Amino acid sequence: MWIDFGVKDAIDILLVAFFLYQTYKLMKASGTIAIFSGVVSFVVVWVLISQVLEMRLMGAILDKLISVGFIVLIVLFQDEIRRFLLALGSHRGWKFLGDIFTKKNTETNERQYIAPLVLSCMNMSRKKTGALVVIQQQINLTIYEHTGEMFNADVNARLIENIFFKNSPLHDGAMIIADNKIKAAGCILPVAHNTDLPKDLGLRHRSALGMSQETDAKIVIVSEETGKISVAHKGKLQINVTADELQELLSSDTW
Repeated sequence: MWIDFGVKDAIDILLVAFFLYQTYKLMKASGTIAIFSGVVSFVVVWVLISQVLEMRLMGAILDKLISVGFIVLIVLFQDEIRRFLLALGSHRGWKFLGDIFTKKNTETNERQYIAPLVLSCMNMSRKKTGALVVIQQQINLTIYEHTGEMFNADVNARLIENIFFKNSPLHDGAMIIADNKIKAAGCILPVAHNTDLPKDLGLRHRSALGMSQETDAKIVIVSEETGKISVAHKGKLQINVTADELQELLSSDTW
């Protein structure tokens, strides 16, 4: 059995393992890991029943489900699949290849939004003006942008404060910043249902945490009740950060 096993077969197995691992990481980052786990579990059950236990009736039923399973997945999980494909297209590996071919140097301009955003957050904190700002990272946020009013404006402290002014029609939703531009405002975000969150945290904090669980975005929250500034990223929430801490968190590549 092992006589025909060569170097090419070993490389083949390693490549498949690497592909599955990278797919798992990408689906986890894009919030579609539940689909990955469900599909893997179903395939394992199908193999056990059809191939190992050789249950003919149950195996035949599962064979039919497998044959139409792809269409069923598309119908039931179209939003999650769209999010995964957006994450795949926005993956840093593709971005790195694109930078090589386009030869654009954006290192000095990629974070011009930080200074005006920090300034506006400090001003809104003093006035106790509630705000929710999402900063796109590697995963594209176009799906969420279309839930609000579309913009294409430069990031400006006064504009941010005007959008979140209490009488503004867009102040209740989230603002999305991508590529140093305000892309949308008044956007709807997924809400986290964690039961261990402090009771004094409102819908803005739950929306920020939910967004950080489904994407790799960094979300800044200004509390309307206390004026405290918080930052959510990768499913974690840092509460009551200072201006210097906010700037450091937005600038960091490791957090």
